[in-house]
Amino acid sequence: HFSLSPLARPGPGTIRTTMTLVIGCTCSSPRCRAGPDRPRRGRPTVAPGSVIRGGAWGETPRASVSVTATGGSRPQAEIELNEGIASFYDQSTGLWEDMWGDHLHHGYYPVDASGTAKSVSNRQAQIDMVDNVLSWAGVTDVKNMLDVGCGLGGSSRHVAAMFEGSRATGITLSEYQAKRGNEISKERGLRDRVQLQVADALYQPFEDGRFDLVWSLESGEHMPDKAKFVGELCRVTAPGGRVIIATWCHRVLGPGEDRLQDEEEALLARINKAYFLPRWCSIKTYQDLFEEAGLEDIRVADWSAEVSPFWGAVIRSALSVEGVMGLLRTGWSTIQGALVMPLMAEGLRKGTIKFALITAVKSSSQ
Repeated sequence: HFSLSPLARPGPGTIRTTMTLVIGCTCSSPRCRAGPDRPRRGRPTVAPGSVIRGGAWGETPRASVSVTATGGSRPQAEIELNEGIASFYDQSTGLWEDMWGDHLHHGYYPVDASGTAKSVSNRQAQIDMVDNVLSWAGVTDVKNMLDVGCGLGGSSRHVAAMFEGSRATGITLSEYQAKRGNEISKERGLRDRVQLQVADALYQPFEDGRFDLVWSLESGEHMPDKAKFVGELCRVTAPGGRVIIATWCHRVLGPGEDRLQDEEEALLARINKAYFLPRWCSIKTYQDLFEEAGLEDIRVADWSAEVSPFWGAVIRSALSVEGVMGLLRTGWSTIQGALVMPLMAEGLRKGTIKFALITAVKSSSQ
């Protein structure tokens, strides 16, 4: 392992790329996973100007990008959060694809009249989530979609396949996800209509009003500045276009409450540490931000019951032989994520965590 430190901090208007690289270790330790005979699928190459540094033991090679807005500077805390998010998904996405496919989000499990979620295959439930969100939001046509926090682009490809002639652009902090997702699109004959790229949702590299559908399926929880997040979604939405966010929230505070209970805060703090999340908010925060942005026809929904079987299914897959072996290969960060899965299930069961949706239309005059 070796380390090179940058001679100077990146200035405003620059793109700072942080790479971790393990160079063909030949040690005989059975714990070492850095040998030259252990390549990782789709591993990005080192770009010119990268900062190369050795990772701690147990980490897989990773690449992450922090984008600095032109003419401005980024808070160091945001940069470090983005690097953590990118590293987490660089490490864990390959295993997720092997176990669950190219949709990196909750599944939708229909609830019957008694409030019980119906049985459905987990991969189908993830596709059903996309279809049900589109139906709930009243989306009947798409020409140009932006998928914010696109993962491997499962939603982007699904929407592109649904609406003939439509195009989809996905953004993610993970170079691995963008590269692998573009490979999948090529394999499925959609490379000319679906493009994934590395970009920061808070500093999007798109002109105003470019997309008629702006979609964020489970990425809002990673955003440290919810107001800027909503502002960017609105900015790139075309007049008359639609914004959809489906995200993890905490419950709406009751009368006389100014914060969650201590035990609720403690539960969320443990999840935050494993999944690189900032502080949570309630769906009421998003409603207020949508109203302040001048969006119209604002609607919200709580699908916590519809996603309730998901974490149990993920836990069972993680405990399978394939899952355990995969976790050991991917490293400590992914293992930490697996260890807090029961906390997500607990939070949903107790009502602290909500799976919330919000949609609205950008005024034709905006």
